[in-house]
Amino acid sequence: MTDERLARRRAQRRERQAAQAAHQLTQPLHTLPTYELVSEQGLHKIHQASLTILGDIGIDFYDDEVLAILAEHGATVKGSTVFFDPASIMQYVSMAPSQFTQLARNPANNVILGGNYLCFAPVYGPPFVYDQARGRREATLEDFQNIVKLTYLSPYLHHSGGTVVEPTDLPTHTRHLDMVYSHIKYSDKPFMGSVTSGPNAADSVKMAEIVFGAEAIAEQPALLSLINISSPRRLDDRMLSALKVYARARQAMIITPFILSGAMAPVSVAGTVAQLNAEALAGIALTQMINPGTPVIYGAFQTNVDLQSGSPVFGSPESQLALFASAQLARMHNLPFRSGGMFASSKIADAQAAYESVQVMLPTILARVNFVLHAAGWLEGGLTTGYEKFVLDCELLGMYHKFLQGLDLSDEALALESIRAVAPGGHHLGTDYTLRNFRTAFHRTELFDYNSAEQWLEEGAKDAETRAHAKYKQLLNSYQGPELDPDVDAALLDYMAQRKREIKPEF
Repeated sequence: MTDERLARRRAQRRERQAAQAAHQLTQPLHTLPTYELVSEQGLHKIHQASLTILGDIGIDFYDDEVLAILAEHGATVKGSTVFFDPASIMQYVSMAPSQFTQLARNPANNVILGGNYLCFAPVYGPPFVYDQARGRREATLEDFQNIVKLTYLSPYLHHSGGTVVEPTDLPTHTRHLDMVYSHIKYSDKPFMGSVTSGPNAADSVKMAEIVFGAEAIAEQPALLSLINISSPRRLDDRMLSALKVYARARQAMIITPFILSGAMAPVSVAGTVAQLNAEALAGIALTQMINPGTPVIYGAFQTNVDLQSGSPVFGSPESQLALFASAQLARMHNLPFRSGGMFASSKIADAQAAYESVQVMLPTILARVNFVLHAAGWLEGGLTTGYEKFVLDCELLGMYHKFLQGLDLSDEALALESIRAVAPGGHHLGTDYTLRNFRTAFHRTELFDYNSAEQWLEEGAKDAETRAHAKYKQLLNSYQGPELDPDVDAALLDYMAQRKREIKPEF
């Protein structure tokens, strides 16, 4: 199959997709006041501490080529430790765009990352899955595909995500191919690339080129990939090898310090945020040294450990203070921001999971986080993707979509027509105004029970997890996937087969 034929097929497919008038929910636009926790003076104090870390204490980079790039661009390199001039690092950070668009296979699903836009993506990384019928078990490719399908079906998730589970039934050295392919095959929303090595990142870029065309993704990224900084103060060789590939291909990245206060950062929130800011800026500056203008998101994944057990704590008040402060720093740097999610330490979709998730997600909304990874499905501190938790989280995301619309103060919304029509002591149930607006006036969650106790008992006294179990199974049974051009599909499968022959196991 020729490149010309593939390009023609892609153009025809985009025309068909653009012509479709399917109803869908668009990205929410943040219309609420943004919560500012830290004063301008306080923010400056944190940032100055970060510059001290960058200039005097240093960040380690475990890649010889990266060390050479940093030295070439004015940084001081001593062994693996790099020291940055404050003015220089801010110069490079300023080269990153404040907002960008990520391409989706269906152009109607392109997402805007930055500004006042919010983008919700599912859980990332768990090696286990849980559902009410089968309990906790190792994840498989079928589970991966199921979560991609559920994400595709939800109007409240705008992004297909990345490693929604780790398919442990596949060889480690080639499973990235099947994961990227599953995102392309079973969804037409934007997706993430592999970051486990440079060659795996290159495979992700090649597969995106097959779908979108090399020229198209050079202009606008088709991949968004998560580059975690291994706190405290180091970027490892695997992440750096992937970072180089994506920066040179001009594909978007989330530069995210992974910090547990008390273990990988000080027990103080201010010290943690200062370290987080330093680590994020170092990674972001590197992307711009490699390829100025590469789209990048300032990321923050922070919580604290329980100092009695050593386990991560999700939903803690300290982590939310850090989230608010990090969001302000990202805005100060004029960069899109990633943080938050439906985090929970709980092992099932119970009251603890609900409380913890809301405790994290409401600050995420108020802080105006642009990209929310782990917005659905997270359990057990990120070790497990929960099917029931996934669909319940989506119900909450629907509430936040409504909440983000803010207060309508139009003449229609003030409803004087309805107030005039109802006598004192009457009701508004049958007014023309109510009949005109009743379908859209209030958000209604499908899985939450609003019935009387008597009716609830009569219908089986089902709790939320039981209702969610039935819902996820019903969704998967009704799934109908988006069309994928047969020539593109064949080209992807050919490439995957070739690479599976070429890639050798590491051990």
